[in-house]
Amino acid sequence: MTERNSYMDPSKRPQVDLSESTVGPDFDEKTWDMPGSLALSSQLTTGQVLCELAAEGRDDLVVCTADLARPTQVINFGKQYPDRLFNFGIAERNMIGAAAGLATTGLLPVISNYSFFLALMGLENIRDDICYPNLNVRMIGTHSGIAMGFYGTSHHSNEDIGALRTLANLTLMAPCDGNAIRAAFRSTLDHEGPIYFRAGRGREKPVYDAPPEWRIGGSNTLRGGSHATVLAVGNLVSAALEAADQLAGKGIELTVVDMYSIRPLDREAVRAAARQGVLFTAEEHNVTGGFGSAVAEVIADEGLGCRQVRIGLPDEYSLLGPPTHLYRHYGLDGDGVAATVRQTLKASH
Repeated sequence: MTERNSYMDPSKRPQVDLSESTVGPDFDEKTWDMPGSLALSSQLTTGQVLCELAAEGRDDLVVCTADLARPTQVINFGKQYPDRLFNFGIAERNMIGAAAGLATTGLLPVISNYSFFLALMGLENIRDDICYPNLNVRMIGTHSGIAMGFYGTSHHSNEDIGALRTLANLTLMAPCDGNAIRAAFRSTLDHEGPIYFRAGRGREKPVYDAPPEWRIGGSNTLRGGSHATVLAVGNLVSAALEAADQLAGKGIELTVVDMYSIRPLDREAVRAAARQGVLFTAEEHNVTGGFGSAVAEVIADEGLGCRQVRIGLPDEYSLLGPPTHLYRHYGLDGDGVAATVRQTLKASH
């Protein structure tokens, strides 16, 4: 056994801290399958839902990936339906073009890949091959934002919302946990046209106990409060709820809304938030051009009299490190959101 191949010997592998990984300490090293303890992760749920739909008779479902079937957990679909999972290797543009071609035959292609490689590297092909002809393709971009941690800027996807929300015909959604992505996928299954689901790293804190109500252009109010509203997407939904719990003990009551539909946006939810005088938008994305900018456009278009504070990543390339450390550094955890809200409300009184 060569030194290179000896790494495959479990006894010679270095000990790895999995606390920042997308898997738990009990994952199957032989198959690289996720454990049941992460059953509500967005990746595992995606694989489960695809298998369920195929078993229910959706013979039109096919899955496309670019060498990431295991990390995105569509591998489980491929095990049950090996002739319906297509791995294009490290060739994202080819994958997107092939998915578009499959859609023209009446199939429903589901692309599952890391968000950076899908949304940013593949942007031209999403635009020209899928959105321009308005094809029926589902895209799931996992590990969005700074979820790739130590992989750094080349793998961080902090500009994908800004790029994707400019594409005509595209529906853009950000499910915040496994139950949300289950609802998102099933509720939009028969929608005609392309949909992009922006998912996290698979270790998001659960928000929903069961699949919630879901519709294109909708939102879900998770908590009511009279002082201000946090409109949040993706991983920042759970952070906003944590912040609301903290601030309630200090006499500050927040409304928290899961704004899962980014394009089209729930404009009525923005109007309701504006009536409180100050609203916060929270996203794991560059504050320039993202979800917060979409909300700002509604405020400007409709002349809503309120102040908006955007919580997100600064307009610079993100650092590398463990995701939870990065969330803390950028103020994107519960403590950070609570601090921003508290300081803003204190300054406005």
